[in-house]
Amino acid sequence: MDTESSALTAPAPIRSRALATEAVHAGRDDLASLGLHAAPIDLSTTYPSYDSRGEAERIDAFAATGARPDGPPVYARLDNPTTARFETALARLEGADSAVAFASGMAALTAVLLARASKGLRHVVAVRPLYGCSDHLLGAGLLGTEVTWTDPAGIADAIRPDTGLVMVETPANPTLAEVDIKAVAHSCGSVPLLVDNTFATPVLQRPLEHGARIVLHSATKYLGGHGDVMGGVVACDEEFAATLRQVRFATGGVLHPLAGYLLLRGLSTLSVRVLAASASAAELTRRLSADPRVARVHYPELGGAMVAFEVYGDPHLVIAGVRLVTPAVSLGSVDTLIQHPASISHRIVDEGDRQAAGVSDRLLRMSVGLEDVEDLWADLCQALSDGSAGAVPSARAQGPAGRETQPAGR
Repeated sequence: MDTESSALTAPAPIRSRALATEAVHAGRDDLASLGLHAAPIDLSTTYPSYDSRGEAERIDAFAATGARPDGPPVYARLDNPTTARFETALARLEGADSAVAFASGMAALTAVLLARASKGLRHVVAVRPLYGCSDHLLGAGLLGTEVTWTDPAGIADAIRPDTGLVMVETPANPTLAEVDIKAVAHSCGSVPLLVDNTFATPVLQRPLEHGARIVLHSATKYLGGHGDVMGGVVACDEEFAATLRQVRFATGGVLHPLAGYLLLRGLSTLSVRVLAASASAAELTRRLSADPRVARVHYPELGGAMVAFEVYGDPHLVIAGVRLVTPAVSLGSVDTLIQHPASISHRIVDEGDRQAAGVSDRLLRMSVGLEDVEDLWADLCQALSDGSAGAVPSARAQGPAGRETQPAGR
């Protein structure tokens, strides 16, 4: 069993303020004392210092420990005050000691894998489905890692002495399959569990409270929330965060300060956006489940703003038929997006692996936004009619309500 991973300590105590309050105030607590209301943007790439010996000592200290330097910033690849505000806020929302932001969600995952590999821990145990590019990064061995794919029940048996990480995504992209984080964390033993929490956000789920040690977000999605910023972030204990900062400095996968500003601003409305979109998603799930043109609907027990559904007709015609809903990759924006995973987000995954993970060729993934639910339903109805031309359903998919629902007539 991995002794190095035991250095990843337990998460910080759960915050004392409500999440909605933290979302508005975390990372901004000092603004009033600075005479400011909005967070400032620091776009500097470098910072002046007349004490070159002292600067050298601070850089040496960072290289040795990965801790943020005391005093003014040194260089934007090392740290940035605006990005640091976003990191502080996200850590508070996830109940973590620290958070480290990156240029994208994939850059964040890359940094985690490199940090574990630097300790000689190159083996990863992972549960499908994952986001298609995460699947590819693990499976292609581009970083010198080796992956063992398993179901949650097989995690304990898959762990080896060189296992550095167990990774799950729950709810998963794109099927919205869920895993019991607490049970999986128990199976991991001393090996750290990474949970991709992009779909749920800390509004619906805080994995550290259930035994996970690392939380990953594609901040491009719900944390930003408006489809205009790209970023990734890892929430964890300070010891692992220090290693991630060293990897970030060495590899250059830094978050631009303007992106850090937009992500901090996005957090302030995170709770409102996620809850409102989730209410619409639940209603659309109910209606899709009763529609004879829909074979199966996937919606997590946890709730959320993501819906996946399989059609009897041609999913590509459904994509072509929407007018209000935007046919595009990504998710978590204020507008509703729909895409065909087998063609887009998960095309890079081997077809057999994709099908085995439940990503069928007739599956559509929809990220519900903030439009009126009646307008969304009218648009979906028209698109479903376009897609179902000539398709005659011969059977009904069975499954428990809330995950895989059986159509019951219109």
